[in-house]
Amino acid sequence: MALPATAWGFADNDDDTGSRRERPGLFLPNRKLRHLQGVSVRNLVVSPPSRPRGKTIDDDNIPNSLHTPLKALAEDAAKPLHQSRSFTDLKSTPASSSAEDRPRREQPPPLRQWQRRNTLPWNGPNPRARQVKLEEITSSRMADTWFSIHCDGVDEPVYVSEVVEHATNPSFRSFDLNICGPAIARRDQVTVKVWARTAAMEEYLLLVELQLCLQSLQFLGKSLDNFHQPLPPNSILFHFADGVYTNLTDLPPVVASIPPRHPRSADGATLPTSSYDALMRLANLDECIQDALTTRDKLEAQISSILEKNQRALTTTSNASRARDKLALAKHAVAAERKQLRTLTKRKEELISSLAARREAMERGRQTQARARSHLPDAQEKLGSSVKLLEQNTDEGRGQIRRMSEDLLAIYPIEPIPDKPLAFTIAGMALPNSNFTDVDRDGVAAALGYTAHLVYLLSFYLSIPLPYPVSPYLSHSLIQDPVSASLPQRTYPLYPVNVQYRFEYGVFLLNKDIEFLLNKQGLRVLDIRHTLPNLKYLLYVLTAGTTDIPARKAGGIRGLLPGRLTPSLSRRGSEASSTNGEAVLPRKVVGSVISANGEGIAPDKGKRAMASTSLAGAAPSVA
Repeated sequence: MALPATAWGFADNDDDTGSRRERPGLFLPNRKLRHLQGVSVRNLVVSPPSRPRGKTIDDDNIPNSLHTPLKALAEDAAKPLHQSRSFTDLKSTPASSSAEDRPRREQPPPLRQWQRRNTLPWNGPNPRARQVKLEEITSSRMADTWFSIHCDGVDEPVYVSEVVEHATNPSFRSFDLNICGPAIARRDQVTVKVWARTAAMEEYLLLVELQLCLQSLQFLGKSLDNFHQPLPPNSILFHFADGVYTNLTDLPPVVASIPPRHPRSADGATLPTSSYDALMRLANLDECIQDALTTRDKLEAQISSILEKNQRALTTTSNASRARDKLALAKHAVAAERKQLRTLTKRKEELISSLAARREAMERGRQTQARARSHLPDAQEKLGSSVKLLEQNTDEGRGQIRRMSEDLLAIYPIEPIPDKPLAFTIAGMALPNSNFTDVDRDGVAAALGYTAHLVYLLSFYLSIPLPYPVSPYLSHSLIQDPVSASLPQRTYPLYPVNVQYRFEYGVFLLNKDIEFLLNKQGLRVLDIRHTLPNLKYLLYVLTAGTTDIPARKAGGIRGLLPGRLTPSLSRRGSEASSTNGEAVLPRKVVGSVISANGEGIAPDKGKRAMASTSLAGAAPSVA
């Protein structure tokens, strides 16, 4: 069977470049086994179809025939259009015509009943069942595949591929058969065996054994991206350097002779191909080339004869050169070994000196250890007494903190307001919980001043620096924010001002200081906005204890001026002062001392003046 010229890749009309098909790069005689780069299989079918054929196979219905788009359109146009029937008509035979219109015919044999496919597994509401069904169908068509290439006269296979698992269109790795030698690489006859195994099989099955000539392959294109024609089952594709080929007929094509084409001008006249002078120049060039080749052969013969005559001298020269190279290499190795020997000797001396220094250090350490061991019993005794002293000081410190907290709670009593939950007063001044709408501005300022002074004193007694320092000036107290970045101002008032947000931010910083003190004591704050409840909770924890409150130790100003101070009129009747033997400073001395420490308190009007007077009288007792 002769293939058309399109099998070679030539177009029917050479002048129309738009409809020109792809051409193979290798001619038929040049298509050898060394040009083969890969093999792939398409439409893998391991088990043949079990349904018998319902018609004979002619030339148009050959499974390996190539269905072109024009042929497919022609077949679709030739098919008649059938009307669909319902499922009730499928089960019954068509009704016969009435006996009055036409004569009664013989009853035909009963036809088999038409049945529709059962689609219940696909219409179920469970998507998992459909997924399992699809996976079963897919896995039944997949197989593990590999192939081998054989040549006549060679017992072992020329090439054995890897195994491609679970695939219906396996594509194998590329290979190069030039390593097999020219005896194999220059052949054009080859046998390809494809082996496959499904999940239900235990051993591999020889699926396809194809003996073909590489010249009988049909060109499909540079790649399979532009090839849209259907391929028969178990099609083997051969990948060459110029494109993809396959075997559809296994018959070598008859190469049609291409008529010679003469160059023609635009008006159709034949143009000459070359002139006489050009032919003569070509002949002279050919003679020059032949003379050069003859001269080259003569020079090669002369050089070979000279080398044969002086073979002994050349051998001696070569041996001498090799000996000189070996001598230079030996000298270089000796120099490297000497250098390494000097380095190792220096390293050895350094290690010896280091070991001697370490021995001396170890001896000094032993002596120091012996002296320390001799002092160890005395140190253990001192350690025990120091631990007891530390525990005693810790207990006394806690007791002093408890006593000072009791004094602060007596100076600034925090009492709840009846019938108002979480509402407290400090020294008789009510302080809302961060809600300052429709309040007494002077009362709020005085309450915040008492609170700021109480927090300021607690930070000193507990030895806890505040993150936001407080300047307690009673009703004009201030607080600073050195932590936040990019703030225009660092100082905020603790008394109501015209700019409301500055006052509220100052109260927020004061609440953060109270929260910091609570956290240092291991306590948790439920609501940071509750200023006095949180402060009351802190003082309650600090004053908690089962032992008696220790007496106040003499120190500070009372320690410097013992017996020179007389109790003031306001503290003269205090039972606690007379019991503990306290010396109360007069108001003038307290004022001078506070001024000397840089903490002067400016008096205020009305109630704030009275509060400052009582605070000045009570401050020495707290200290």
